[in-house]
Amino acid sequence: MTATSPTGTIRQIRKDLPADLSASIAVFLIALPLSLGIALATGAPLQAGLVAAAVGGIVAGWLGGAPLQVSGPAAGLTVVTAELIQHYGWRTTCAITVLAGLFQLGLAALRTARSALMVSPAIVHGLLAGIGVTIALAQLHIVLGGNPQSSAVANVLGLPAQLADLHPAALGVSALTLAVLLAWPWLPGRAGRVLRKAPAALAAVAAATAAAALSGLALPRVDLPSWRSHALPELPDGPVLGILAAVLTIALVGSVQSLLSAVATDKLIASERRTDNRPPRTDLNRELWGQGAANIVSGALGGLPVSGVAVRSVANVKSGAVSRRSTMLHGLWVVLAAGLLVPVLDLIPLAALAALVMAVGVQMVNITHLRSVTRHREILVYGTTIVAVVLGGVLEGVAIGIAVAVALALYRLTRTRITVERLDNGAHRVRARGQLTFLAVPRLSRVLNQIPHEGHAVIELDGSFMDHAAYETLHDWQDSHLAHGGSLEVTGRAGSSARPAEVVPAAAPAAASGGGHADGSHPADRPRRAPQRGAHQCCRPWTPWQNHCDHRPAGTRTITAADAAEAAAAATGAQAQAATEQAGSPAPRRRGAGQLANGIGAFQRDTAPHVRDELARLAREGQRPSQLFLTCADSRLVTSMITASGPGDLFTVRNVGNLVPLPGAESTDDSVAAAIEYAVDVLQVDSITVCGHSGCGAMQALLSSTPGAPMTPLRRWLKHGLPSLERMASRHHAWARISGRLPADAVEQLCLTNVVQQLEHLRAHESVARRLAEGTLELHGMYFHVGEAQAYLLSEGEDFFDCRVFDSVGQHA
Repeated sequence: MTATSPTGTIRQIRKDLPADLSASIAVFLIALPLSLGIALATGAPLQAGLVAAAVGGIVAGWLGGAPLQVSGPAAGLTVVTAELIQHYGWRTTCAITVLAGLFQLGLAALRTARSALMVSPAIVHGLLAGIGVTIALAQLHIVLGGNPQSSAVANVLGLPAQLADLHPAALGVSALTLAVLLAWPWLPGRAGRVLRKAPAALAAVAAATAAAALSGLALPRVDLPSWRSHALPELPDGPVLGILAAVLTIALVGSVQSLLSAVATDKLIASERRTDNRPPRTDLNRELWGQGAANIVSGALGGLPVSGVAVRSVANVKSGAVSRRSTMLHGLWVVLAAGLLVPVLDLIPLAALAALVMAVGVQMVNITHLRSVTRHREILVYGTTIVAVVLGGVLEGVAIGIAVAVALALYRLTRTRITVERLDNGAHRVRARGQLTFLAVPRLSRVLNQIPHEGHAVIELDGSFMDHAAYETLHDWQDSHLAHGGSLEVTGRAGSSARPAEVVPAAAPAAASGGGHADGSHPADRPRRAPQRGAHQCCRPWTPWQNHCDHRPAGTRTITAADAAEAAAAATGAQAQAATEQAGSPAPRRRGAGQLANGIGAFQRDTAPHVRDELARLAREGQRPSQLFLTCADSRLVTSMITASGPGDLFTVRNVGNLVPLPGAESTDDSVAAAIEYAVDVLQVDSITVCGHSGCGAMQALLSSTPGAPMTPLRRWLKHGLPSLERMASRHHAWARISGRLPADAVEQLCLTNVVQQLEHLRAHESVARRLAEGTLELHGMYFHVGEAQAYLLSEGEDFFDCRVFDSVGQHA
């Protein structure tokens, strides 16, 4: 292991310092107004926000395990801190912050950081949304020129009286702050691009401050007292149980928010940075240690509680930060501002800070989170947590959210659907959807007893868990059924746990035929023998094909006698003779030929016997695919695998970049147009799907193309992708979201935009336009993320496309 020399370390620091310095200034400009605003929202001294921001940057940045995460006063702790100040006073709240930091150090020593991530995302999102609602209601009173009440309910009840007593000056300054905050990201033109480099929060507060100062409005403003009178902590004074509950609340809420923010920052870094420019992966236990130390120091110095903050962390990454020095420098700038910029800070109207924090509170009710919990059917947990946090408080809200989540999980556990139907061939099919536990045993036993002993039965288990009671019930019935001369198949994800020797027969490697069902039939449209998928859960035939276990260079690999024998069994004539001659030869052989022969041999031996009947039927009746599937030629896209389809299901067209040339376009490749015409007019497909994918080389080539380069066949073909490039450069690409998040980079943005653009090109084809007008054809867009093995369906809304993610069993969540 080579140690890094001091000279090398200094050289690396000098190399990274400009990027870290620039990022630290950007984060500082965001943190300064937010820290003052959060302090105002809690009712703490305004200096406490600056203390927390400085300590979060320097201490947590130095000791934490997430190098690019920025810590400081967080909106997620605002409601908790405000309640503590009301009950115990500010100095006792500082002591509670110190104790919470000690508790976090204990959690870090016990290495419990990962367990904090076990909390349901619906509860965490509901907690943050509830806090956001509470913050927004409180700050609304300041925006209107009044004072917030002690609780969210009181703020709602007092709103009519506050609306009747408006203060135009405060309302005008607040409105200006919100207007600048909302409009800043959309400033047009070259001047707009320059101005947008300044954070929106800073621009909004600066504009409101300048307007108030120039107009001479009489408004309450920031009043930073002398640091000599700054309040420090005192020994907690109050009921022990109440103090303990407060410590646990600050520690747990702060820890969960910090760890979730660290994980989110890690994902952002992974999506945006190359390996050689990526900081070390987050150490969550060390991050918890850093947060604990920061809270001890912040509380001891009279600061607010500290936690990791996602907004500032994202800004840090986006600004090009390379190391933890950017976070620490941002804390240093806060210290300097607190000492040198007090006269400037004293000019800021409190109404401007209130409007800024109110906007932050509203943004905490995240639409993306709402869609996510709705998709995963956890809206009840999310909504209940929000209401409980707003009405009862943070600790009560989390407890009620957990109780509802547990109750919902138990309810789902009891909602297993078990049905039986008689197939055309006389067999009976039993479908069990959900988890098979002792609660479902009576229904399972009743349905199984309806099946005649002498017949054939297919048991489809669509669940991921089977407890011992259900196992014994199925096992005993199976023994009885087989003893009376019946036959049986068990399929599905839980099938492998039923009885491997007798219940689940030896399955054909479906992947060898393209990853679809073993018998090649469509899952819904035609009667078939049940697909035998229970015996394996991976695409085994691709493993020897790719030689994952053979790490020798391609040019040095030789063919063994076993390889040649297997190839000879599949090949005929001269090919078989050539394979046999290679058996004993030490000379290198081309990988492609050997792998192809091995793959053919595996197909003939393992898969062909299972799909022969289905293929014979298709040969007699002809093909009747329901879909035209147009996708990229990329070798990582195995269409039948990602769509769980088999022979006769998809009419597939593949080309570089999944492009659809416009009719009459220059250098049009008629092969694509011919396939479209044949599929639509002759095969009468019901739908056409355009499927793009992550890391598409064609899209990368489009982005990096240089004008005037020599024209090659590839460059001529990629000209059909230029409309996608133009579409991305315009405002039309605002639809692009992947399960609620923005595309990771320009390549992914173009991959998504290209799918939409090619759907537009499809509509220009005469046959497609006619069928669309008749209402007999549908168009779909699809995006496959290779690294995540996740498919996304692009569903058309009123004027945009939005990504809807599918779960692991292929059903829309």
